[in-house]
Amino acid sequence: MPYATTDDGVKLYYEETGSGAPIVFVHEFAADYRSWEGQMRHFGQRYRCITYSARGYPPSDVPEKAESYSQNRAADDILSVIQHLAIDKAHVVGLSMGGFATLHFGFRHPTRALSLVVAGVGYGAEREQQAKFKGEVEVVAKSLLGEGMAKFAEKYAYGPTRVQFENKDPRGFAQFKKELGEHSALGSANTQTGVQGQRPSLYDLVQQMRALTVPTLVLTGDEDWPCLTPSVLMKREIPSAALAVMPNCGHTINLEDPDQFNRIVGDFIVQVEAGRWPKRDPRAMSASITGMR
Repeated sequence: MPYATTDDGVKLYYEETGSGAPIVFVHEFAADYRSWEGQMRHFGQRYRCITYSARGYPPSDVPEKAESYSQNRAADDILSVIQHLAIDKAHVVGLSMGGFATLHFGFRHPTRALSLVVAGVGYGAEREQQAKFKGEVEVVAKSLLGEGMAKFAEKYAYGPTRVQFENKDPRGFAQFKKELGEHSALGSANTQTGVQGQRPSLYDLVQQMRALTVPTLVLTGDEDWPCLTPSVLMKREIPSAALAVMPNCGHTINLEDPDQFNRIVGDFIVQVEAGRWPKRDPRAMSASITGMR
C-alpha cells in the first residue's frame, strides 16, 4: 500500500490516478479518502488526482495522543503528500475539515499551491458560535470513546446539514454512513480534540486572508447553515477569491451533488490553468454603495 511519511513520522495512505496538472483532494471529518471516488474518476480523466486519508483515519496511522493532531499539522500533511510524490505545485480541493486544512495550506505554503478550493468551511467560526461548537466537540469526542464508532455514526450521520444528502440519494447516504462507522474511534476523537476543538476562528485570520493571492474558490451549500456567513467573509477578505453557492445542498456537497460540484470546481481549475483567474479590482471594495459620493 502506498504511504507518504510526515515530518513527525506518521504514515498517510494515499491513492492516485490520471496524469496532467495535479489535484489533491482533502476529506472532511466524517469521511476518508474513499469519499472522493466520484472526483477521482471525473477529474482523473484529464488531471493527476491524489487523495489520502488524514492522520487518525485508517489505513493511515492513528497516533494515540491528541497532541499529534492540530490544524497546522493537518495543513502540513498536505505538503508531506505532495513532497512524497515529487510535486512542485498542486490544485488543492478540501471539504469542511479538509477545507480548513486547504485554507491553512494556502497561508503556510502558498508557493506550493496552484489554487485552493475551500468548500464547506465555517463550523464554529462565528464569534457567538465558538463556545457552543467547542462544547459539542467535547460531546463528540466523549461519544466516540464511550460508545464506539458504529453507534456514533448512527447519530452523527443525521446532522441538520447532512439530511439533505439522505433525501436526495439514500443509497449514497447509506454508503457514507457505513464508511463513517468503519473509522477509528480513537483517531476521530483525537481529531475532534486536537484539530476541530483547537483551530482558530476564521474571524481571527482576516490579515492572513488579505495577504493570500493564490486563486481561491469558496464553495458551500445553501443549507449548510454554519458555513454561509463565514463563506461571505472569505470571499470579501481574500482578494483572489470567488464564492459559489450550490442550491438546496447541505454539507457533504461532493457526494450529495457530484455533478454540480465537479462542474463548478472543473470550471475554476480550467480558468486557473489558462491564467484567466482574476484578482479583485480594488474599486470593488469602495465604502460607497453606489460609487456616487
